Amino acid sequence: MHDVAFRQVMFQIANGWVIDLLAILASTFLIYSFYRRSRLWKLGQRDNTFSDLGKKTKAFVYAATIDGFIHRKILRHPYSGIIHVLLFYGSLFLLLGTVMDVISYYIVEFLHGNTYLAISFLADLGGAMLILGVIMIAIRRYIQKPDRLDNIPADGIALALILIIVFSGFILEGLRIVVTTDNYTLIEPAVSSPDRIWEWAQWSFLGFGFARAFEGGSHLLGWYQGLWWFHSLFIVGGIVYIAVDFPKLTHIIVAPVNAFFRSGMPKGALRSIELEEAEVFGAADIKDFTFKDLLELDSCTRCGRCQDNCPAYLSGKPLSPKKVIQDLKTFMTERGPILLRGESGDNPSDNSLQMIGDIILEDDIWACTTCRACHEQCPVYIEPINKIIEMRRNLVLEQTRFPETAMGALRSIEQRGHPWRGTMSSRTDWTEGLSIKQLSEDSNVDYLFWVGCTAALEERNLKIVKAVTKVLQAAGVNFGILGTEETCCGEPARRIGNEYVFQMVAQQNIETFNRYGVKKIFTACPHCFNTIKNEYPQLDGRFEVWHHTEFIAELLKQGKLSLSRTIDKKITYHDSCYLGRYNDIYQAPRQILHHVTGKSPLEMEHILSKGFCCGAGGGRMWMEEQIGRRINQMRSEEALRTNAEVLASACPFCIQMFEDAITALEAESSLKAMDLAEIVAEAIE
Repeated sequence: MHDVAFRQVMFQIANGWVIDLLAILASTFLIYSFYRRSRLWKLGQRDNTFSDLGKKTKAFVYAATIDGFIHRKILRHPYSGIIHVLLFYGSLFLLLGTVMDVISYYIVEFLHGNTYLAISFLADLGGAMLILGVIMIAIRRYIQKPDRLDNIPADGIALALILIIVFSGFILEGLRIVVTTDNYTLIEPAVSSPDRIWEWAQWSFLGFGFARAFEGGSHLLGWYQGLWWFHSLFIVGGIVYIAVDFPKLTHIIVAPVNAFFRSGMPKGALRSIELEEAEVFGAADIKDFTFKDLLELDSCTRCGRCQDNCPAYLSGKPLSPKKVIQDLKTFMTERGPILLRGESGDNPSDNSLQMIGDIILEDDIWACTTCRACHEQCPVYIEPINKIIEMRRNLVLEQTRFPETAMGALRSIEQRGHPWRGTMSSRTDWTEGLSIKQLSEDSNVDYLFWVGCTAALEERNLKIVKAVTKVLQAAGVNFGILGTEETCCGEPARRIGNEYVFQMVAQQNIETFNRYGVKKIFTACPHCFNTIKNEYPQLDGRFEVWHHTEFIAELLKQGKLSLSRTIDKKITYHDSCYLGRYNDIYQAPRQILHHVTGKSPLEMEHILSKGFCCGAGGGRMWMEEQIGRRINQMRSEEALRTNAEVLASACPFCIQMFEDAITALEAESSLKAMDLAEIVAEAIE
């Protein structure tokens, strides 16, 4: 007699090979659907998606561990995070049990004894988790109905498929336990008694529960055989449904592929254009995006996390990152087959919709502040900003259609070397009365202080560069400036979409740096910092770049900067997007404030990676905000709710936006916007 636990596969089931054949055919159809869909991605421009596969593999393993198994990003939202954990691990455990059964039955028999019992328990645990997860997600989608979720029929069908497959599977398991117990003499190899089957069945706790409910019933063999065929055919049908409705359910398969091929570029860098080789600037059609861009469209799970954290959307503007991705996906589905057939669709008589203007509105394209909140929140590494910038590039470089104020900023960069067309200040006015080296006179310095246009030319921000100078001189740092030789770093031009102007000024700056032998640079502007650090290397400009918060924090840490007094003010800190989300500098500013005040800053509702934009990024500093609420006022109101006296930041863009917002809110008597350097300068007086 056989008294070691094992599973009797296809007990009393005749012609079970039919299901095997149908499963192979359905899986083949699914693979073909994947191949057919992948042809649309290949319409995109060639990029570096398939380069550095070894590096991508290492990055994928890390991402799979942190964001896949640990669910770092998803668990930022507790309720939906728990749902995903239940669905993910439930599916994993259940799939593990199924795969083990298949291997043991068809390839090499190993599923017996304690191994079988452990796998049985995990499979049932996975099923219980799946059922609970489906119930919770149904409550969220159809009862709670949060704004970020838009329900389509495919969502309900997918939930119903999971529920029916799992429930029918465990009812079938219960029937199998009862039927094998009643007919234990027919089991091969034979068991000593039906009690042994009941003993093993307890490890399959869900099936065991159903078995106890069915125990003593008559004619259960027929019910068992009928349900076996229903359950098996339903699973095959589910595979066929996914293959048929592939565009709606692609993320199930494509999201891990997209995670594998995610970009290895610095977070703060946009893609460069080979200006002399490009046939089209930016993207006006779906084929103008890259392979990776189109792959991302099919990876979107429509979870809405990007939309929930988009300052443009939250302030009442038409832009929704999720909608941009989904609309582009729909356009690819409709436009792609036309292009694959070799039809251009550019015939004047062709009434097809245009991607820019009809599918994606220009107001959506220009509303983006490039704050990167959507990238940070996306669990499957989709990058909406890249698509928006490509469409901006086409509007600017191909169609010459962009906001008039942005046009003025671009012209000013070309003609005057900065975007502030109305300023009467010069690059060196702020240095009057200060002993500051200019590299044209003395290039024997350790660091170049890159001042930046906004800090050097806008009246409010002159106080910031003076404060930075005061702090550095107090610490004995040997630095100099370019003075009148400094020009715009090019960041506003690139974010607005004029890649030509960006590359022109960037190459000019790199030549200037090289002429003076500059190796180390620090700046008080996160936008300049990000551009010189992360984007100049695309043009062979490689330098050691510091933001002034990092620099000052290091001086304080090393004891090179002495503070004369403690600042006794209630301070809240705003994480600049280009300092925080783009470059992960969150702690240095807070360390500075702790040094200066002796306590941690008062924190606003949105902080760190979930910080709320000031509204100036992406060239928005030079565009009128005419739709919805002003983003800078929303952020300033959040600061006011902390009852802080000072709204601190480390970005001249942010400071200027907050000054305007505080005035508009008539809150000058209760809140003051200050750069960290200004606060430190007060403490060393």
